[in-house]
Amino acid sequence: MEHKAPGGAKRPQRAGTKTWVRAGAAVVAIVALVLLAKWLRTLEPLHDFLSTYPGHVELPNNAPTGLPAWLGWQHFLNAFFIVLIIRSGIAVRTTARPKAFWTPKKRGKNPPKKISLDLWFHQSLDILWLANGVVFIVLLFATNQWMRIVPTSWEIIPNAVSAGLQYASLDWPTEDGWVNYNSLQVLAYFLTVFIAAPLAVVSGARMSELWPKNAQGLNRIYPVEAARAIHFPVMIYFVGFVIVHVFLVFATGALRNLNHMYAAQSSDGWLGFWIFIGSIVTTAAAWLLARPLFLTPMASLFGKVSSR
Repeated sequence: MEHKAPGGAKRPQRAGTKTWVRAGAAVVAIVALVLLAKWLRTLEPLHDFLSTYPGHVELPNNAPTGLPAWLGWQHFLNAFFIVLIIRSGIAVRTTARPKAFWTPKKRGKNPPKKISLDLWFHQSLDILWLANGVVFIVLLFATNQWMRIVPTSWEIIPNAVSAGLQYASLDWPTEDGWVNYNSLQVLAYFLTVFIAAPLAVVSGARMSELWPKNAQGLNRIYPVEAARAIHFPVMIYFVGFVIVHVFLVFATGALRNLNHMYAAQSSDGWLGFWIFIGSIVTTAAAWLLARPLFLTPMASLFGKVSSR
């Protein structure tokens, strides 16, 4: 809505007002969803549905119990890289006039192409994240931990609906994540590891300087516009996943969940919490240091850094 200033001139609505209106609308929508979920749970058909589908599917008999220590390290490294990839990706997308550039060392006949230092940092993080992801996938299948995040039965669908209804009604699912995730978690983790992450990789590779520019047939099959249409929404998905994931970790038993994730323990002690705090401090420090003053020495090892 636009307001008219004295004399008939239009005055744009303040950005702060729009933010409060959107925030208010979001709160109303969340409250309405909770009330609707609570009302649905009073209906007998829904009560029977929740009894039949409690929100989780039993794992195969040979599925492992508990979370190994390597998964805690992988959790930290994946979170560390994703946060910095999001930061550098936003910088690449929003910086119109970069202050620093990176040029790779000359190899072959073609002159090397200069890119922004933010883009170099983003693509370097992508490579590290990809390498860490390969290690994660290998360990996941070598230790049978894949059974915990890969759907093994079609019953996961109604159980995911059941878990979602339990979350929406603020009556959290009661399964023990040390033994088994609820079906909504399984689908979210499967989507993140086996769909969103590969989409981020293939779309990022298409947009990178490593992609063969002269491969006309390949470029026609997979145009860069398609990669851009995939890459940014995938980043938004990761942002949303991280926000929801962190919220639920703290809302459903912070100490127990953090021990599962970081300390490889099934207890309510404080070890996992302090490891988590250490990971947050490390990631925050890397976030603050990710600027030309500190990136230049690293980038100079692999090419030439120059200013505008």
